[in-house]
Amino acid sequence: MKIKAVAIDTHPENTAFLLREGNGYSPEQFQALRKIEIGNGEATILATLAIVDDTCLLDPGTIGLGEQAFRRLGLPEGTEVTFRQAPVPHSLEYVRRKIDGDTLDDTEIAEIIKDIAGYRYSPMEIGAFLVACAGFMTTQETLALTRAMADVGRVMRWDADIVVDKHCIGGIPGNRTSMIVVPIVAAHGLTMPKTSSRAITSPSGTADTMEVLATVDLAEDRLAEVVRKENAVLAWGGRVNLSPADDVLISVERPLRIDTFEQMAASILSKKVAAGSTHLLIDIPVGPTAKVRSKREAIRLRKLFEYLAGKLGLVLDVVFTDGSQPVGRGIGPVLEARDVMAVLRNDADAPIDLRDRALMLAGRVLEFDPAIVGGRGYARAMELLGSGAALKAMERLIDAQGRRHSLPQVGGYHHDVCSLFEGKVIAIDCHTIARIARLAGAPMDKGAGIDLMHKVGDPVRRGEVLYRIHAHSETGLAYARDLAGASSGYVVQS
Repeated sequence: MKIKAVAIDTHPENTAFLLREGNGYSPEQFQALRKIEIGNGEATILATLAIVDDTCLLDPGTIGLGEQAFRRLGLPEGTEVTFRQAPVPHSLEYVRRKIDGDTLDDTEIAEIIKDIAGYRYSPMEIGAFLVACAGFMTTQETLALTRAMADVGRVMRWDADIVVDKHCIGGIPGNRTSMIVVPIVAAHGLTMPKTSSRAITSPSGTADTMEVLATVDLAEDRLAEVVRKENAVLAWGGRVNLSPADDVLISVERPLRIDTFEQMAASILSKKVAAGSTHLLIDIPVGPTAKVRSKREAIRLRKLFEYLAGKLGLVLDVVFTDGSQPVGRGIGPVLEARDVMAVLRNDADAPIDLRDRALMLAGRVLEFDPAIVGGRGYARAMELLGSGAALKAMERLIDAQGRRHSLPQVGGYHHDVCSLFEGKVIAIDCHTIARIARLAGAPMDKGAGIDLMHKVGDPVRRGEVLYRIHAHSETGLAYARDLAGASSGYVVQS
């Protein structure tokens, strides 16, 4: 068979395509080969098989590879390959033992993760492993999982004694502090290669918002060049193969809504170790509609991070922040990028809560620098922001990554959600606001999202606008409007 690139995005799985007829196989034989091994002796991948009946897509004697499979195999189109039914992974026996309640050792967990990263597991098998781990997982198993995930894939190395990073565990719309912290830290001179994932359940991630301003899909050599030149980067981590097993696990975790502290910690720390970080700040927002809803839960998560980081050789600082409401005014890539740049420009109308939180976090990161006198990190962060040094660092970073000269615009369709009562805003449901913004089209539609006109503590009049929904289509606006009509996410007390 000769391979052919098929322009179908099957992320995150490898998918291969074969004609049902004309290749010398019966349909029954095709269907038996659910998972196949494809290669030519130099390179091999495992892929899920899909049967094609349209001869316009493939010719007899060719095997089509989706975008992911073709890139991962790394062979030119037209290369002769063979394929066979993929062997059943031996590590599935360990998954069955975990389902039965056994504790797995480091070697067994490492073998499972290696097979998951090699796409040897089906989504159902990955789901079985995740559910078994969610039921019970020891601290040692969590450490083994973190190490295994970090070791599978690329591990980056930097020519610096201190490589800093920060990570927020998420759940708070508009919390785009990394895009302010990174240029502040870069302007100071510390190395901060910030790689981020795209949004999965939120209206925007750091990579989605940075993509409004610059290219984030950077190959490894270009990413490294940007860091050498500018001390930092704000890039999508999926391109550089950092902890690839984590991306596969996340693709199954999210639909199942599995997000235990153990799996969260392993996911975050494996990515940071693989990115070459030596010092890490973890931001844990705590609030009634955040991922972490009580101080007790936050302390338990902090202790888990501290234990794992100590074993992995990471210097760690954990900070608890207010997770009671969204941060800033904009929810969605374009609107969040607007807020970030307003803070960096020191605009008078920049969101104060976003500015203050970013300065606090930047100060904590700067304190990793031995040259900073203890307690002076915040003052140094204020100096770098106020002087314009952080803005200049951000502009250089945008140019180095590839400035977007045609910027996406805010969606042309909008709907105002108004208060039904006169009184004071006493609560905002982060989860509901995020869902409304996503239904409007964020983050895929960069200009979709929500503009918040009021925050907790603000007085409002009956009929006054609480927030404005933006969308690029009438359909997206209708979905978001319907949800907002059922539950606005705001509690106004008269």
